[in-house]
Amino acid sequence: MRRLASLVSLFLVAWRADVRADAKPDAQAKTEVVLLGTGMPRPDPNRSGPATAIVIGDRTFLFDAGPGVERRLAAAGLPIDGVTALFFTHLHSDHTLGYPDLIFTSWVMGRKSALEAYGPHGLKSMTDHLIAAFSEDIHVRESGLEHEAPNGYRVSVHEIAPGVIYDQKGVRVTAIPVLHGAWKESYGYRIDTPDRSIVISGDTRPSDALVAAAHNVDVLVHEVYPEERLAAEARTGGEDWPKYMRAFHTSNVELGKIAAAAKPKLLILHHIVRMKGTDEEILRGVRAGGFQGRVVIGNDLDRD
Repeated sequence: MRRLASLVSLFLVAWRADVRADAKPDAQAKTEVVLLGTGMPRPDPNRSGPATAIVIGDRTFLFDAGPGVERRLAAAGLPIDGVTALFFTHLHSDHTLGYPDLIFTSWVMGRKSALEAYGPHGLKSMTDHLIAAFSEDIHVRESGLEHEAPNGYRVSVHEIAPGVIYDQKGVRVTAIPVLHGAWKESYGYRIDTPDRSIVISGDTRPSDALVAAAHNVDVLVHEVYPEERLAAEARTGGEDWPKYMRAFHTSNVELGKIAAAAKPKLLILHHIVRMKGTDEEILRGVRAGGFQGRVVIGNDLDRD
């Protein structure tokens, strides 16, 4: 915990000291949040795995790559031949199962340059193993009648630490260390563009660093579960279920307190571990926590 507290402190100092944009704002580029996937590990035909796109003009920044991500990019009218950059909050399977799809489908669809991927330590090893696993596919596509671009499947991996990790052409991405159970590294992200500020929580229990980074942002995209459903779920999921949820995730009441402190202009709920909770229950808990601002339940392909 001491090490994490130090990381949080260092992150806050660095972030507060360096919030300027290094490029002149482009008045023509309007920032849009596109929810590509709002689901969780339980398969839901209406909700793909976690994936959020931040679109600024002709640039698409992708945060997490859950199952179905390439098809959701297509459905949203976003590039299927490669995003500008990809950022992973952490390496849980529901956030990364779309990674090989993104690597190889974007190549088949025309990508010729390396995919820029950012995330926790372990991402390089995961990427190397995926490339090795698809080596026969790569060989056939490069040397056969498809004539795919040589090395177009490549990925440039950036294993990150808290602080500013991307800063180009008026778009700055800051990695926020968060608390996600037993994971040694898990991040939320703050994205500052010429016209908007956005924070994506990733998977996390309540985090002081996230609250600080999300203060007065335009949009906070945050995971949630209904607190009132924990006791009933424990009867079927086992006595460790409530312990797991509290260590890894954020309840609706806790999120209400977080949002009341951070004061985002818009709170979007995604990655909802419903446990049979209704939209009304979830929103009621957010209000009970103290947030009275604008809040919406996110659905796949929603845009703001």
